[in-house]
Amino acid sequence: MTDRAAQTRTAWLATLEKFKHDPDQPANGEMWSPRLDGASRDELTAIQNEKLAAVTPFLYENSRFYRQRFDSLGLAPTDIASLDDLAKWPVVDKSEMTLDVEAPPPFGHYTTLPDEIWRQRGWMLFSTSGTTGTPRIFRYSQIDREYWAWANARAMHAMGFTPADTVFMMTGYGPHVFAWGAQMGLAKMGIGIIPGGGMDGKMRAGIVERFQPTVLCCTPSYALYLGRVMQDMGLDPAASSVSKLFCGGEPALAIAPTREKLQDLWSAKLVEFYGCTEVAPHAGGYSCAAGGRDGEEQFLHLMEDVQIWETVDPESLQPVAAGQRGLSVCSNLNSESSPQLRFLVGDFTTLKHDTCACGRSHARAMGCFAGRADDLINLRGIKFFPTQIEKAVRAIPELGDEFQIVLTSRDSDGMDVMKVVVEHADHGPASALTEQVAAAVRLEIEVRADIEVVAPDTLPKTEFKAKRVSDERGKG
Repeated sequence: MTDRAAQTRTAWLATLEKFKHDPDQPANGEMWSPRLDGASRDELTAIQNEKLAAVTPFLYENSRFYRQRFDSLGLAPTDIASLDDLAKWPVVDKSEMTLDVEAPPPFGHYTTLPDEIWRQRGWMLFSTSGTTGTPRIFRYSQIDREYWAWANARAMHAMGFTPADTVFMMTGYGPHVFAWGAQMGLAKMGIGIIPGGGMDGKMRAGIVERFQPTVLCCTPSYALYLGRVMQDMGLDPAASSVSKLFCGGEPALAIAPTREKLQDLWSAKLVEFYGCTEVAPHAGGYSCAAGGRDGEEQFLHLMEDVQIWETVDPESLQPVAAGQRGLSVCSNLNSESSPQLRFLVGDFTTLKHDTCACGRSHARAMGCFAGRADDLINLRGIKFFPTQIEKAVRAIPELGDEFQIVLTSRDSDGMDVMKVVVEHADHGPASALTEQVAAAVRLEIEVRADIEVVAPDTLPKTEFKAKRVSDERGKG
């Protein structure tokens, strides 16, 4: 490590520590850090500007990826020292990172954690899924772990978590940031955890019945599945000890039929985390105890003292006007190992900057994050998200909880077609139910779909992110 790299690292870590207020315990019952969570827009801007001025030299001196990008753009680190300067920096997308990691595997040049720091204070290695390219690897330090836990504790405190809770963790403990980050935050809050790895649904249902956790931590899909398992065992999830469903990995809060089905099944409140491995391994977005509602629209809070959130046009990748819908872009200002400038997270939302009823002043993602650009389906020129199919299917209460979308090209004329597979006890090739589902889908996305009704428990259940789209077009 060069002297300049070490100096900028020291300056960056000092800046991070300067803005970590109330780090070890909540200041009151409503906010972990009122000075930050309730900061004015001017105060948030000042924090972001000071962090940007410190992080850009650090990135330039400690990441070859960033140094090469600065040089290729003809920019010096001092050229991006405030929010007004960010527009000079084109957004970074996943493909750019993927190319970088393929050049010097396995870590790429975007990391700011060299081997010598990893050996001194390494914490954990995480990986992206790699479904659209080479997995991107991120090594995090013990310093990251502490900031990560602090940010997650602030978010979970906003959701109403207290030491009186017991959390049953049922997410995968592989290279996924959600489970580990939640566990670190819960430990900081002094909240007890029941680990639920390596168990099937009946074993987990038995844990709920026997040890009476108050919070389930899992994907929305698994919360539905576990509730049905309990019912099959003669247990009533709505009568259980569970008062909160703490979900991540898939959208749920903004999809009204899914949200209502979950909350009715468990008689519990749904709360949600949003983030990504690259820039938001802790809570990027989170719901609040006030209900996460603005009128009839759901929303998630963002944490602007540790991240800068923007929305951009999906075609030009230029910032959209205030109040307009766009793709999420995040600059992470809360990490030693993975600070990032303008990474394209890629979920559609609308940002709103007024103060929430809970007192938090940071930006809110209206409508949450329910449609990722990567998931957009183009069927004969009609574009839609899988979540729209979910909304149509889940609005029919007699259907099972699982569904699948199958895209194929018709042999006779090559036309792309879609089949939606749903579960119901009265399954067969044709029924009034198939017409009802077809009509609901057509109303939601203006596309005619073939409907297949299969027996309950035919479609796969997943613990982590459900894979509900099978695109077989062009594979025949």
